[in-house]
Amino acid sequence: MQTSWLSLFTDWDIPLWVTCALVAASLIYVRGWLALRRTRPETLPVWRLLSFLAGILTIFVAVSSSLDTYSETLLVMHMAQHFLLMSVAPPLIVLGSPFVPTLRGLPRSIARGIIGPLLRSTVTHRARELIAQLPITWLAMNVTYVGWHVPKAYEFALASENWHNFEHFCFFATSVLFWWPILQPWPARHRFNSWMIIPYLLTSDLVNTGLSAFLSFSGRLLYPSYALADRPFGIDALKDQIAAGAFMWVFGSVAFLIPAIYLTAQFLANGRLIDEKTGLERARAMGQ
Repeated sequence: MQTSWLSLFTDWDIPLWVTCALVAASLIYVRGWLALRRTRPETLPVWRLLSFLAGILTIFVAVSSSLDTYSETLLVMHMAQHFLLMSVAPPLIVLGSPFVPTLRGLPRSIARGIIGPLLRSTVTHRARELIAQLPITWLAMNVTYVGWHVPKAYEFALASENWHNFEHFCFFATSVLFWWPILQPWPARHRFNSWMIIPYLLTSDLVNTGLSAFLSFSGRLLYPSYALADRPFGIDALKDQIAAGAFMWVFGSVAFLIPAIYLTAQFLANGRLIDEKTGLERARAMGQ
């Protein structure tokens, strides 16, 4: 198969309905953000708006660019697409504090007549309590991540566009749940020991490392469809799989380790401040 390397950047196939949904989500958020900025400018600064829109743009790139075009012939492109849908777009959108701006951006009749009663229902409250638990969000993301990469499940999704789209939705939705307790966007409340976020991130990195290493070092082609497809650029299917595993290993680990290191430094700094404050209070008490 003769393919220009330039096509890796130029072969886009823009899906109409997904694009329309992303544009609609952006407009609703912007409308709500502008309304809230009048009363809460310090709560929703401009960087939150930019973060949300960057997340939406990331989804658009993932589903429209050559990452999607070559996802059925190059595994490394498919894994890069998954990385955007799981480790880039979700945290950007969560940083945008999307819940309240989206509600404010909806037409009032929809927000009060449909969304309001739904949010006040007992089922919704129980569901929110459930997905607020760290073990639940950890399992949701990691089981989805590993489960869809099991060869039979992966091949099943690859053979059907609808199931393939559903797979991507599962990746994105469970990743939003995963990143929510880490970033805790307004108006979320701190409801657990923050230190638990560190093992939460590190154990997820272990899962990613295990799956990535399996792809890289299995020594056999795990997804036969890539051997049957016309190989662009003359790339061997097994070498493509090794490259995909290496990509997942490096970039996936970076996505988990950077916030883990940052949060560890923050917790240690806060701990030192508390210890210093406690020490001063004790010294004053002894002096009295």
